[in-house]
Amino acid sequence: MFTRFMAGRDEVQAGRTDLTPSIRWILVSLSLSMLLSSIGTSIANVSLPTLAQAFDASFQQVQWVVIAYLVTITTVIVSVGRLGDITGRRRLLLIGVFLFTVASVLCGVAHTLWLLIAGRAAQGLGAAIMMALTMAFVGEAVPKAKVGSAMGLLGTMSAIGTALGPSLGGMLISELSWRAIFLINLPLGLLIFLLAHRYLPADSLRQKADRAGFDYAGTLLLSLTLAAYALAMTIGRGSFGPRNMSLLVAALLGAGLFLFAETRAESPLIRLTMFRNPLLSASLAMSALVSTVMMATLVVGPFYLSRTLGLNAALIGLVLSVGPFFAALTGVPAGRLADRLGPPRMTLLGLIGIAAGAFALFMIPATLGIYGYTAPLIVITVGYALFQTANNTAVMTGTHPEQRGVISGLLNLSRNLGLITGASVMGAVFAAAASTIDITTAPPEAVATGMRVTFAVAAVLILVALAIAVATYRRDLYGWALAPTPES
Repeated sequence: MFTRFMAGRDEVQAGRTDLTPSIRWILVSLSLSMLLSSIGTSIANVSLPTLAQAFDASFQQVQWVVIAYLVTITTVIVSVGRLGDITGRRRLLLIGVFLFTVASVLCGVAHTLWLLIAGRAAQGLGAAIMMALTMAFVGEAVPKAKVGSAMGLLGTMSAIGTALGPSLGGMLISELSWRAIFLINLPLGLLIFLLAHRYLPADSLRQKADRAGFDYAGTLLLSLTLAAYALAMTIGRGSFGPRNMSLLVAALLGAGLFLFAETRAESPLIRLTMFRNPLLSASLAMSALVSTVMMATLVVGPFYLSRTLGLNAALIGLVLSVGPFFAALTGVPAGRLADRLGPPRMTLLGLIGIAAGAFALFMIPATLGIYGYTAPLIVITVGYALFQTANNTAVMTGTHPEQRGVISGLLNLSRNLGLITGASVMGAVFAAAASTIDITTAPPEAVATGMRVTFAVAAVLILVALAIAVATYRRDLYGWALAPTPES
């Protein structure tokens, strides 16, 4: 996969632009960085039952091993992207890789649950830096005609990491111990650090206006706001009690204060004038909607496969791996198509694929069994790979160079907010449609009904995203320009 991608060449302007050996090694570094952070996202989920026994803890306690990682990434990813724009992306990315690696060791040797959770939060900070700056580096280091292919490669590595995490984690736990799922990051983290230190380009001097200062007040307000929202969506396992409502109110108040602070800041964390660009705003909105729908496949799928189709745990894991597997296969070809056909058409094609797959799951009868569920799932995940690659390419190729870090952070934030919202909202839709409070004891027919209604809602959300895409790209379907606004 690396060889085919790196051997490609494009005509650029009057001459040929090749991927030089140094650029190839840059892509290796960035791809492995994306792989490591993606594995960290999914590998811990499989360990929760083991951790509950090891620390004699309840599920509500051990689930913070996952929540701490997710909430930390969501809370700081925009801030670290902006910090990279100001202080230098290479320096900050090296710090992120080092922090992730050290935190992994801390998790692996933790003797108390709360030390493990603290280590996972530190891991999340390192992962946020890696996620935000890998995409920013692509726009900086890769020729513009190859950005789509590079984004496709990063998407492939992200899908591989997501798919590999549960199976790798299960194998390490069964053969060694739960500590191995964290200590395995040590050799890969050291390799990435050495490659990044050797091959990533040195940080260039930033304009004085861009180095005016870091927006500490805005960073604090945004972090608290996002933390409140993420916690409101994750604690309580989808049931909205007083704590959830209080956190949502706090998030709304925090958002208002953040917007007010940004209008007064000399060097704001996020320049609100960036959102005057309708293409950027549309890309972020579509990313959030699509991620909300993609989370439905992870929330609903296991219950439908177990309760309605009667599959055992091994088969359920195999079926759920089909999606990331096909997304991994699609990533690089999707990037090449985005380079050739342009992001607008590829974005529309991806959204149409997701909508078609969601509608098929709404219509499919349970009598078709495992194949009736797997075929639409493949269509959804292939469509997602096409959309994600095209959407990221469109934004990162048209972004002002000094804003790539913060905008990369915004793209990742929109995706994370969609995933968090999807886990809560789509889970609530599923439970309500199944007419049950405890979905684990619901009859098979009720679970099947819940699944169909959930994907009917998912199809509607994707139709909204399609409407946004058509309205935004109607003038650009035969040519693409994502010019940054003068204010950005």
